[in-house]
Amino acid sequence: MVDIKKLNRQMEKFDLLVVGSGPGGYVAAIRASQLGMNVAVVERTEVGGICLNWGCIPTKALLKSAQALHYANHAADYGFSVESIQADIEKVVERSRGVASQMSKGVQFLFKKNKIKLIEGSAYLKAANIVEVTSKDSQITEYKADKIILATGARPSCLPFAPIDGQKIISYRQALVPKTLPKSLAVMGSGAIGSEFAYFYHSMGVETVYLIEYLDRIVPLEDNDVSAQLSRSFRKAGIKVMVSSAVKSVDISGEGVVLKVDTKKGEQTIEVERLLSAVGVRPNTEKIGLEDLGAKMERGKLIVDDKYMTSVKGIYAIGDIIPTQALAHVASAEAINCVEQIAGVETRAVNYDNIPGCTYTSPEVASCGITERIAKERGINYKIGKFPFTASGKATAAGERDGFVKLIIDADTDKVLGAHLIGGSVTEMIAGIVTGRNLGVTAMDLIHSVHPHPTMSEAIMEAAADSHNESIHI
Repeated sequence: MVDIKKLNRQMEKFDLLVVGSGPGGYVAAIRASQLGMNVAVVERTEVGGICLNWGCIPTKALLKSAQALHYANHAADYGFSVESIQADIEKVVERSRGVASQMSKGVQFLFKKNKIKLIEGSAYLKAANIVEVTSKDSQITEYKADKIILATGARPSCLPFAPIDGQKIISYRQALVPKTLPKSLAVMGSGAIGSEFAYFYHSMGVETVYLIEYLDRIVPLEDNDVSAQLSRSFRKAGIKVMVSSAVKSVDISGEGVVLKVDTKKGEQTIEVERLLSAVGVRPNTEKIGLEDLGAKMERGKLIVDDKYMTSVKGIYAIGDIIPTQALAHVASAEAINCVEQIAGVETRAVNYDNIPGCTYTSPEVASCGITERIAKERGINYKIGKFPFTASGKATAAGERDGFVKLIIDADTDKVLGAHLIGGSVTEMIAGIVTGRNLGVTAMDLIHSVHPHPTMSEAIMEAAADSHNESIHI
């Protein structure tokens, strides 16, 4: 049947059309508008994408509540007498959702400020310069654009034998909005998402929390020493950390969830009320017309050139749908670089060797550059500088003595090859080292950069000094 509405519709045209409004999409749109382009953004769900609505931001709001509860429960350590404190999970979730809503509205305001058209609906690529958008009420509209940027993000993945049902087996989406707290929880996967939720639910009062990791360490992308320290901190808090452990089967036929887990000590059976699957994400590249256009992909991710253009001329891709680090700040950096290249503005390539990674547990984890493990594999002549927070006056005063700063230093050039921090507020400290590494900072530069006292950041200077056997406080 011929779609009369479609035939009678005049096609609106833009300089740039962005599909997806997450930290890649909305940043690309705003930068393009700043550069004088006529821009539209297509979004099928909430403005701000997963990060603002179901990821980075609401998660951090939950973790802030967990931190507040921790302080309340340990008030005696700071000289206060406090009666029993109970977590109200409905209020905690309500606050988190409020924060997410506020940030989403902020992006909508920025769209209006920058005269960016927001098109609500699902996008489908009809051609290299035509996007078909289907609204929630099934109305179809076609838009034309000189350039298209895909920033469609990713969604939770799962293991074949443990499909997410949203009830007994949940993803981070359901973990963000629990109506009640389970008495027991198993978390499968110990990356940033898994570790953060294990910490959150344990802090909220869940009696038994398992953190199960297939590899031989939790937060496996981090330096081995950092992984070991976080594991010690978690175990000291009461989280049951299981590494070198493979979940072989999941049974939800009973009241709860029964897991069969292969460990170094043999098979173990774990029974919990709920299972959180945090085994990764998969890119949102299906059913948007890429196959029909012949776009080159590997393992579901789009292959792009150094300008972020796909194999289809005029169509670009950024963020979780290309083979770079799946992090919000990476998507934003790619967005700006991509748009500036489209506009012909002189720009700098994204330095993928100096991307910071952060995990917002307690203690926090932050890093950039290479790990000691990688330095060994590459045969680099390196040395280590390390300073424990147990020797830090600020950390001791704050009651956050777990952790350290560890620097990987090139023994030949004295340049900082990697920085690995675990402790209180380290996610706020890592940006300084990232900036320094972009400028070629050496350990001696850090030693002679006067750090304020008392601060957690002094540990960076002390770690650099340790690499030269000059540390004062250890």
